[in-house]
Amino acid sequence: MTVKISSAISAIALIFSLLILSSCREREETVRCFPDVPVNVILNLNLPAYYELQNVNGWIYVNEQQAGTRGLIVVRTTNGFKIYDRNAPHLCPGNDTTLRVENGIRIVCPQDGAEWILITGEPIKNAQISPKTYRYNLDPSGILTIFN
Repeated sequence: MTVKISSAISAIALIFSLLILSSCREREETVRCFPDVPVNVILNLNLPAYYELQNVNGWIYVNEQQAGTRGLIVVRTTNGFKIYDRNAPHLCPGNDTTLRVENGIRIVCPQDGAEWILITGEPIKNAQISPKTYRYNLDPSGILTIFN
């Protein structure tokens, strides 16, 4: 009888642990007050304005209509691009929550000093989640389409 009770307790503990682990993986990408806006940007990478995106680690800001909540940060990576929304993912939009690139290697939130690695978006200081990213398509002629 002791073996049955012990087995039952072990099974319950296992199920409880799995529930906790799965709920941790289902976190939201941003805080609940993060604006949900349409993103639809087309960049012709052959133009001089986008020269920085020809090389790995090159980046630019994109500030135009339908470019995220506060604009975008577009980064050339070793296997494509990363497109980040410039609003801090961990804070409700405010006067000082527009992300900026520093030293060409990290993204920084001016409000609380949170930092992320530019090329990967991985949090490195004061943040638990990465900046919001958007999807893209690069056609063979050099047209980069960014969308959500």
